[in-house]
Amino acid sequence: MNAWSDGWSDNANSPQQRQRTSEPPLPPEMSPRRAAASGAGALPRQQGRASGSPGYPGGNGPSGPRRPGVPGSRARKVKITLLALVVALLAVSIGTYFWADGKVRREVDLNKVANRPAPGNGTNYLIVGSDSREGLTKAQEQALHTGAAAGKRTDSMMVLHVGGNGNTMLSLPRDSYVTIPAFTGSTGKKYPATTHKLNTAYAWGGAELLTQTVEYNTGLHIDHYAEIGFNGFVNLVDALGGVNMCLDKAIKDKASGADFKAGCQTLNGKQSLAFVRERHQEATQDLGRMQNQQKFLSALAHQAASPTTILNPFTLYPVIGSGLDTLIVDKDMSLWNITSMFWAMKGVTSGGGKSMTVPISTANLQTPSDGVAVKWDMTKAKQLFSELKNDDKVTVTSN
Repeated sequence: MNAWSDGWSDNANSPQQRQRTSEPPLPPEMSPRRAAASGAGALPRQQGRASGSPGYPGGNGPSGPRRPGVPGSRARKVKITLLALVVALLAVSIGTYFWADGKVRREVDLNKVANRPAPGNGTNYLIVGSDSREGLTKAQEQALHTGAAAGKRTDSMMVLHVGGNGNTMLSLPRDSYVTIPAFTGSTGKKYPATTHKLNTAYAWGGAELLTQTVEYNTGLHIDHYAEIGFNGFVNLVDALGGVNMCLDKAIKDKASGADFKAGCQTLNGKQSLAFVRERHQEATQDLGRMQNQQKFLSALAHQAASPTTILNPFTLYPVIGSGLDTLIVDKDMSLWNITSMFWAMKGVTSGGGKSMTVPISTANLQTPSDGVAVKWDMTKAKQLFSELKNDDKVTVTSN
C-alpha cells in the first residue's frame, strides 16, 4: 500500500519530486536543519573574532575588557577586609575599656560629705597628690627619700575647673590657714569647727573631710575627686620613659633627694618625685614647690599625650596601667570623667587655660598651734571663687 498522498511519490525521479528539489535553497541562517540542531528559538551565533584573535584570550593584540564580575569580587574582598578590621579595632577598644575600668579604685564616697554647696556651672575636680607609701618597700622608701611615716597626708592639692569660658587649674597651698568645718568622725564622735592648715583636714577625716573643707572655704561644689600616691607617680613617669624638664637653676635638697644641674634633662620616676617634693631651696617654701609642680605637670601631660605615647601600644598600655593602679577616685567617676580630667589638665598646662595659685595676702602667717601658715587674700579669693562657680571668665590673678 502506497503511504504517499495522491499526487506524490517517493521516487526521486518523479515530476513532483523534481519540482520540489528545484526550489531555491534557503539561506544558511534560516535553514530548518540548522534551527533544529540549535534548538527551537535559538538565537543566531554572535558574529565576532574567534579565540586567538588580537584583543581576545590567546591573541597577540591588546587585551580586551575584563570579564564581568571580577571588579565586584575584588570590591567584596576589600569590604570584608575593612569590616574585619573595624570589628577587630572595636573588640580591642571594648577590651581595653573593661581592662582599664577594672583598674580604677573607686573608694571615695562624696555622698558622705555634709553641708555641701549647690552645684554651679561647669565641672570641678579636686586633685590630690598624697604622700602615701602604699606599695613601697623599706628599701624603696629609703631610695625615694619618702621616710616611713605611717598613714598618708596631702602633698599637693588643686581644683581643676572645666567650663565654657576656659579651664582653670587652681593650686591650694597645703599650709593654707582655713576653717575645718564641724564633722563626725569614723567612730561617731562629733568635732566642732576649728582653724588649722588645710592638710590637717585630710589627716583627720580623709578625702571626704578634705572635700568638705575645700567646699566650705571656697563655696565651690566638688563634682569629682582624684588622688595619686608616691608609688603610682614614680611608676607613671618610668612607664613614660622619663619626663623632659628644663631648669633655670641648679637644685640640691637633701630632704627630698633632689640634685639637679641647671639646663634641660630627662628625669626618671625617682628624680621626678624628688623634684616635685623639693621646697627647702625655694625662697617661698611651699609656694615655690607648687610652681615646680605646675611646671612638671605641664611637661608630664605634654609627654603623656604625645603621638609617640598614644600610637605606641607598648608604651600606652604600661602608662595607662601605671596611672590607674594607684589612682583613687570617687565612686561616681567614670573612665570618661578621668579622660576628660586628663585632657583638661593637658589643655591648661599647654597654654589652653589658666594655671594659678589662690590669691595670698601673706605666706608667713604666725599661728597659735600650727607654726607658719599661708593666709589667703579673701577679697580677691572670693571674687575668684564666684567667677569659677558661675563659670565666668576668670579675671583675678595670683600674687
